[in-house]
Amino acid sequence: MGRAGPLLWSAVAVLTLFVYAALAFVTYRALLLLWAQRPATLTTAVVVVGLAVVFGYASYRVGTARLRFALDAVELPRRAAPRLHRRVDDLAERLGVESPRLLVASMNQPNALALGGARDGDVVLDRSLFRLLTAPELEAIVAHELAHLQRWDSLVKTLGYSLVRILTGLVWLVLLPVALLVVGVARALALARGGDPGTVHRAARVADAAVTSLVVVCLFGLLAVVQAYSRHREFAADGTAARLTGRPLALASALEKINRATTPGGLLSRLVIHGEEERLGTDLLASHPPMTARIERLRERAEGDEKAVQRERIRR
Repeated sequence: MGRAGPLLWSAVAVLTLFVYAALAFVTYRALLLLWAQRPATLTTAVVVVGLAVVFGYASYRVGTARLRFALDAVELPRRAAPRLHRRVDDLAERLGVESPRLLVASMNQPNALALGGARDGDVVLDRSLFRLLTAPELEAIVAHELAHLQRWDSLVKTLGYSLVRILTGLVWLVLLPVALLVVGVARALALARGGDPGTVHRAARVADAAVTSLVVVCLFGLLAVVQAYSRHREFAADGTAARLTGRPLALASALEKINRATTPGGLLSRLVIHGEEERLGTDLLASHPPMTARIERLRERAEGDEKAVQRERIRR
């Protein structure tokens, strides 16, 4: 009777390993079959990108509609801010975009947001911006959001996220046979050592985590690329706003005031991530560059513009 226990657990362990190995083999053969029947590389790439575009665009439309609803924004009447509307019309015309609706919302913190693109855009302003910023500063913030509308930045970022999800899913599918085999070996070894349910469960979780970590690494790398593009577009939008308004220091001052008044949390806290904290991965996965870096660039631009004006005066 004493020998029956270990022999029984050994038999169960072998059976468990066989089942998982069989599943891994079947999955592996199915993937090989799919690979053998794959279309040309270019066609495959077109299909993957096409799926990313279709699902990304749908996600963009649904997400934008949900955000508009969540913000509960109201349109700023032209009679309430005629000068701001005129300046927005002028800036939009110079950028070659449709003049956006100006919406006002309560976001729990000073912020501005561009929704849509060059032909159907909205610029949402938090109510606090009207008392926090001067007219030139508010104009500079709106010009920054217009630059995002011109380049359809929110749509491009959403398409990027969609492509990341599809590629990550493909990586997970490729690693599925390995995951099944590793989990099967871990469960079999735990069963052979006594069959304690807690030990078996922990062994399976550790093995699964080891394989999942490979997928996470791929996801991290792909997201880092998308977020790098997002940070680049923030700098580019700052540059466009400075060029349009001719007042880089106004935008720098606005960002400084917003940065001082911003508190953690709020409706947009999960959409806007600044790389201010010095933690591993924070700077790589930040959707926005640090405010200090943006302000410093704008000040350097203002200094450069001033020196250029002085040189031009000397030539004359």
